Amino acid sequence: MRQLRYFTAVIEQDEDWYVALCPELDIASQGRSVEEARNNLAEAIELFFEVADTAEIEQRLHNDVFVTQVGVPVG
Repeated sequence: MRQLRYFTAVIEQDEDWYVALCPELDIASQGRSVEEARNNLAEAIELFFEVADTAEIEQRLHNDVFVTQVGVPVG
């Protein structure tokens, strides 16, 4: 049975496209909407796990990802 794992998806708009990045694996995808970019990223991650060998997964996978905000003076 396949195990469901969760990964971070950072999505930002780039002109008419949305770019989605998974920082744990350094995998990216894009789409015309946030939902499409997210779905395309999920598909790219799933395909990676289907074709990558154990050594490549271990080399790319890093779990020390922190998403936060910082405040800086501007102007």
